[in-house]
Amino acid sequence: MREANVRQGPVHGTQSRLSKRLARNKWLYVMILPGLLYFLIFKYAPMYGLIISFQDYKPFDGILGSEWVGFEHFKRLFTEPDFVNILTNTLILFGMNLVFYFPIPIILALMLNEVRLQLFKRFFQTLIYLPHFMSWVIIVSISYVMLTMDGGMINELLASLGLQKVNFLLSAEWFRPMYIIQVIWREAGWGTIIYLAAIASIDPQLYEAARMDGAGRLRQIWHITLPAIRSVIIVLLILKIGDVLELGFEHVYLLLNSMNRSVAEIIDTYVYTAGLQQMKFSYSTAIGFFKSIVGLVLVVLANRLAKRMGEEGVY
Repeated sequence: MREANVRQGPVHGTQSRLSKRLARNKWLYVMILPGLLYFLIFKYAPMYGLIISFQDYKPFDGILGSEWVGFEHFKRLFTEPDFVNILTNTLILFGMNLVFYFPIPIILALMLNEVRLQLFKRFFQTLIYLPHFMSWVIIVSISYVMLTMDGGMINELLASLGLQKVNFLLSAEWFRPMYIIQVIWREAGWGTIIYLAAIASIDPQLYEAARMDGAGRLRQIWHITLPAIRSVIIVLLILKIGDVLELGFEHVYLLLNSMNRSVAEIIDTYVYTAGLQQMKFSYSTAIGFFKSIVGLVLVVLANRLAKRMGEEGVY
């Protein structure tokens, strides 16, 4: 009996400590609960539906009753005549996001950090944050009003200068510049929030010591601010790389038309047009599965590379 009590003692003690910890932090767990339920219901539970990417799924037969076809849908994707062009368009737009958009929030955060007039700083922050709260429908609509050849402000300005009007909306050449400008306009201000928070955590004594050593503003930014927020930049870069094939359906679809389809058709829009409009649910699910696998692999590789370079990474 004594040996049984000894064996049960540590387990009972562990359970007691766990119950005390739960009771002490109960409100923290209550705050976590909505987010946890969100991910369980909307992120993890739908993963069961990935099964249909290996089936010839028919809604009337259901998931369990549909015929298994193995990797047929993946083979179709990789042998599709337009696949190379669609993948190329996706990678080009992602590259433009990485080169032109990603540095903008960092630059804006550094510039705002140097502003000493708080009234102007708050006004400018609010001004660049506002577009983030607009939907892509509004952003694209504003662009349409400005760029249309029928009374658009930009084309009217070109005409008043004696220049020829440009059909921005139906031009394949102007699609990519128009896309990246809209991304920067809508998202750059919101991205500065994280970098401003990271800059705010830097010890002010470092700047005081640098000033005593004769360092100007640019040297302080280069030798103090940027190294201090480098880990945040690396983490956000890794997460950005994970979205290499996830550019967002709504934005591109609103800009897509028959005249610019050769450069505007990406994987997200192809899933909708070739998969959902034609009710080929298994095929569209296979494409989504492929995107997820690519994103996961790239995040893991980027994280390992960051750790080899001495950074913390995302895990």
